[in-house]
Amino acid sequence: MVEIKTPEQIAKMREAGLVVAAIHAATAEAAVPGATTKDLDMVARKVLAAHGAKPNFLGYGGFPATICTSVNEVVVHGIPDEKTVLKDGDIISVDAGAIVDGWHGDAAFTAFVGTGHAPELVELSRVTEESMWAGIAAMKAGNRLVDVSRAIETYIRRQPRPGGGKYGIVEDYGGHGIGTEMHMDPHLLNYVSRKRGKGPKLVPGFCLAIEPMVSLGTPHTEVLADEWTVITTDGTWSSHWEHSVALTEAGPLVLTAPDGGRAKLAELGVTAAPDPLA
Repeated sequence: MVEIKTPEQIAKMREAGLVVAAIHAATAEAAVPGATTKDLDMVARKVLAAHGAKPNFLGYGGFPATICTSVNEVVVHGIPDEKTVLKDGDIISVDAGAIVDGWHGDAAFTAFVGTGHAPELVELSRVTEESMWAGIAAMKAGNRLVDVSRAIETYIRRQPRPGGGKYGIVEDYGGHGIGTEMHMDPHLLNYVSRKRGKGPKLVPGFCLAIEPMVSLGTPHTEVLADEWTVITTDGTWSSHWEHSVALTEAGPLVLTAPDGGRAKLAELGVTAAPDPLA
């Protein structure tokens, strides 16, 4: 069952989304050489407390931290700790969530630690982020879930990878519905699978966390002994971007973007829905 939200419920999700945006801003600033991933987790905890929000990652399935911090070849679900010290040239995905009055927000971004990053890493993050926005732009009433998957995959496949070869679109993880729980139906693939069919029709009140994960090599992953940390099987570095998005009568509203997605969607010829909290 897909949970369809009322405008009032979407407004609550927007509140949670803005807390997530605040976590992103604070952790991006803190992701400097010499910082530990545990330091970033503490920053996130302080932001949640300041906003009176609850973490939705902490304790989820036994997850032991407030955010996920995934460095270099780690794709998703990296556990913050004191041993992982960020170094100049690293990239890190910070995946964060928040709960406000029972409603969830969830988003991720890839940050560059320090300076001197190889052009292929800069391009990897750009391609991943832009594919996310292509998926968001496909959140139109009457479209099917597969149209979002197709938009993400098509964008990635059309981008030449520096040095040749193809980007790896991670196969084992994808986006999801979001609302009264962090992970809900439907599961959103970042590529088109004939086995999955077209998926449900998108209607106002439909909310999705859209999150492409892309590597410089393989689409395949494995989980480490901690039963959380997901890495690429070939050790290539990866990027992860995510936003929670609501489809409204007036179009898509990017719940976890400070401006609701207005500026970026305008570049793509899409008008973002009005912010219910503005």
